[in-house]
Amino acid sequence: MPALLGPGFSFHASRMRMAKVSAAQLAAMNAQRERCVLELGDARPDVILYACLVALMAAGPGEHQRVEGLVAEQLATGGSEAKVRSSAGALVEALHAIPARRVALVTPYLRPLAEQVVTYLEAAGFEIVDWRALEVEDNHAVGCIPGTEVMAAARSLDLSNADALVLSACVQMPSLPLIDDAEREFGVPVISAATAGAYSILKALDLPLTITGAGSLLRRDTAALIN
Repeated sequence: MPALLGPGFSFHASRMRMAKVSAAQLAAMNAQRERCVLELGDARPDVILYACLVALMAAGPGEHQRVEGLVAEQLATGGSEAKVRSSAGALVEALHAIPARRVALVTPYLRPLAEQVVTYLEAAGFEIVDWRALEVEDNHAVGCIPGTEVMAAARSLDLSNADALVLSACVQMPSLPLIDDAEREFGVPVISAATAGAYSILKALDLPLTITGAGSLLRRDTAALIN
């Protein structure tokens, strides 16, 4: 988020501990939510983003709506009017905004978790035309996956019927420097969990969607001015 949104924003984070990206550890991570929201509420943020996509999607369809509601309720009891978003909900929001119905995905997850992401997006009304799971379980290692590996996975996808490519269905897996080049190479809108999160934050704050170097999703206002 700092790389995407840059100067003019302050950033506050509270970490939910997790070592391995597994169903059991994701559930244990989610159990830390109330503590993290309490810590962040003290900073009086304008927006809180629940920035782990698979943690919510692994819990089943519609989970982002339930959790965003619970976080908003918790904040309200402390007098906070912060807007609440999640990476899971932001990805759905961004795909609708493109608009995309047929979607291809690259994920870092083990295959069973990747399948839950596919199921979640299908339940939200999207057709997943192709997807890849890089099968990385170590949470630290996910943040160190080389861009060459991400792009190799993307190039192995059948994008002939895709309306959009999610180059990283994970906030942790690096992809931001790849997105503009990937759009030029593949000829479809390319987003990530992180760019979708930035999009959702800017929309929540009614700010311009004019970030350079992050794909066409975040050039929407610029494109409208040019047209």
